[in-house]
Amino acid sequence: MEKTIDESVQGTAITIAEKENSTRKLYIESYGCAMNFSDSEIVASILANEGFSTTQDLEDADLVLVNTCSIREKAELTIRKRLEKFNAVKRHRPHMKVGVLGCMAERLKTKLLEEEKIVDMVVGPDAYKDLPNLIQEVDDGRNAVNVILSKEETYGDISPVRLNTNGVTAFVSITRGCDNMCTFCVVPFTRGRERSRDPQSILEEVNDLASKGFKEITLLGQNVDSYLWYGGGLKKGFEKATEMQKATAVNFSNLLELVALAQPKLRIRFSTSNPQDMTLDVVRIVAKYQNICNYIHLPVQSGSNRILKEMNRLHTREEYLELVKNIKEIIPDCTISQDMITGFPSETEEDHQDTLSLMKEIQYDYGYMYAYSERPGTAAARNMVDDVPQEVKNRRLTEIIALQREHSHIRSKQQLGKTVEVLIEGSSKKSDLDWMGRNSQSFVVVFPKENYKKGDFVKVEITDCTSGTLIGRPVGYSNNN
Repeated sequence: MEKTIDESVQGTAITIAEKENSTRKLYIESYGCAMNFSDSEIVASILANEGFSTTQDLEDADLVLVNTCSIREKAELTIRKRLEKFNAVKRHRPHMKVGVLGCMAERLKTKLLEEEKIVDMVVGPDAYKDLPNLIQEVDDGRNAVNVILSKEETYGDISPVRLNTNGVTAFVSITRGCDNMCTFCVVPFTRGRERSRDPQSILEEVNDLASKGFKEITLLGQNVDSYLWYGGGLKKGFEKATEMQKATAVNFSNLLELVALAQPKLRIRFSTSNPQDMTLDVVRIVAKYQNICNYIHLPVQSGSNRILKEMNRLHTREEYLELVKNIKEIIPDCTISQDMITGFPSETEEDHQDTLSLMKEIQYDYGYMYAYSERPGTAAARNMVDDVPQEVKNRRLTEIIALQREHSHIRSKQQLGKTVEVLIEGSSKKSDLDWMGRNSQSFVVVFPKENYKKGDFVKVEITDCTSGTLIGRPVGYSNNN
């Protein structure tokens, strides 16, 4: 599954190979979406060049960094508890410095640095290259802060280290920021306006990953479908571009095709898509190339047109259904997953039923569902009353999850008897005797290990399933090895 927020990896302490000249220890934890984990790889790469090696032992650290998420209240509460833990360790390791990175940085900089005095350094998502200077400030006994959002920074010139990697799959960041001002979302305020990375630097990173034995990449961005490279700068500046810049611009379908052609044996995914920005050109490219996975994560958030308008989602229910219909016509075996928020301000029972009816019409393969959590600084927090009682939110969420589980089971059963190509990612969580991997449609598949190894592409006949996992038996290698 391509989770928006993968709960199983939250708070992971990362580690990289130690450099010979390293003199200081870095402990870094990451929370939130895949973009945050990708950013931690960039931070570790920058600090490795400054003489830091990573440690997974907090008590051994000279510098502690926590890469933060503001998307839900639960994430912020977890991070605050971790900061309390770090400060408890700091009491008997006074030279240890603590810094906050990422999405909580801008909003809480004054509170964390000056009022509560629980961190030494606050660094926003566009300021990671400034980390060596900020660390020097802290070493000199001063608090350090840089939360300036950039119109240019994409970190395209940084080669990220791969942290806690399985050596098989990797993220490749292609855009930063977001221009879609959804009323529930903090991303435009914490990560800035949308800008795209030079396609040449993306291809170089993809080729490098392939040369190192990686078998699958995910092109990553807050909104990958709005990728647009015309020489640099904000996406909104494209209207002022020269005729030559417009004629030679690279959009997401162009980029996807370039990557597919560059590495025909490399499996390609992308996330996250936004319905209003996804074009049928992208869908046709997915259909055209066998190495692009037949899976699209397509957040909808609500099935009610009234709520979609309140959320400032730039699509209607009808437009969304038409897009899904077109995707299924162009890629008949494409799986589609959703993000859903229930209990948004003013949501009525009728709105909730609209969401359930949309789900019944589409029958998503997977879903990532949340009760609305008001985030400070968003338009919804400023202008709307969080008026749906928590018990109502919980009940509606339970109904949505139950319906999705039912649909997921139906979709899983449709795989029975099929032979699918699976990329082995590692051992099954439940048994060391089984491998776990995913097929093109992003179904998790478990099967006996036999003589196969991690990173192999294996043909697997599906013999059984649960709502979330396919179970099968290997029948040989695929042609993709």
